[in-house]
Amino acid sequence: MPTAAKCPLDLDFDQWSSLARSDPEAFEHCRRELVESFIQGAPPRHRQRLQRLQWRIDAERRRHSNPMGSCVHLSRMMLDAVYGRNGLADSLAALIREGPEPSPPAAAKVLPFSRKPRLDA
Repeated sequence: MPTAAKCPLDLDFDQWSSLARSDPEAFEHCRRELVESFIQGAPPRHRQRLQRLQWRIDAERRRHSNPMGSCVHLSRMMLDAVYGRNGLADSLAALIREGPEPSPPAAAKVLPFSRKPRLDA
């Protein structure tokens, strides 16, 4: 199993589960390292928002005394982000109602072409 000093980021579910049971500190260290790696790999314009979201997730995890409590609360947060006021569902519905932004008409100069006589005629 990985130690806190070295974390392979390609663990499968069973390996993560085993690490969480056998060495919770190494699990937490590797989890944080994986999350930070993901955030740093995101386009720069998204990083600050991802860091804020992760801060909020970590704060909710600290608020609850057991993993199930934090899981339930984080699930509610995700549902609110999708179905709550001004959530993803509202944004998508607004796009459907309003349609896409109209494109400006393209302007082009029409070039005249003269007919060339056919050689086989």
